[in-house]
Amino acid sequence: DGKTLTNWKSVKFGDEGKVYVKDGMIVLEKGQKLTGIVYTRGDFPKVNYEVTYEGKKIDGDDFFSMATLPARDEFFSFVTGGWRGTVVGISNVNGANASENITTKSMEFERGRWYRFRVRVRANRIEAWIDREKFVDLDTSDVTLSLHLASRPSRPFGFSSYDTTGAVRDVRLRELSRAEVARIEADKE
Repeated sequence: DGKTLTNWKSVKFGDEGKVYVKDGMIVLEKGQKLTGIVYTRGDFPKVNYEVTYEGKKIDGDDFFSMATLPARDEFFSFVTGGWRGTVVGISNVNGANASENITTKSMEFERGRWYRFRVRVRANRIEAWIDREKFVDLDTSDVTLSLHLASRPSRPFGFSSYDTTGAVRDVRLRELSRAEVARIEADKE
């Protein structure tokens, strides 16, 4: 809601930084390692949905608004700025993290700039965009998705920063209708 942490709670990673709302954004202060929040309502979909949000790196050199999300009965993270600041991708695909799998890409993230993220999850595909550029288009039919052990407390849906102060705002969830899923799949053919 941009004012409180209603429906969210701070994740107890151990030595995490403070989490609070300021000026319409959720701030994830730099901790010893991970700082994060998790959605608490228990009504998050597992497939056929799209999440959009904005993230900003305030201080530090690693991921600042990593999203953890469900895909059917598995979970994954969309890493943005990991491994000292430039890695983008899905963690984990067939046991390999975002720095070493088929989704690995690189991007420089500026401090103080808001980035627009969009992640779409369908039955057999994960797509993710940063601003208007598509970074991930993963067919999940024959892959196993998993989370790094440290990210598991962020299930089913949450955001984390690593050794970095980050901020998240304008988080929106939209479930995809059957007609929309059919149209997206038809456009792919």
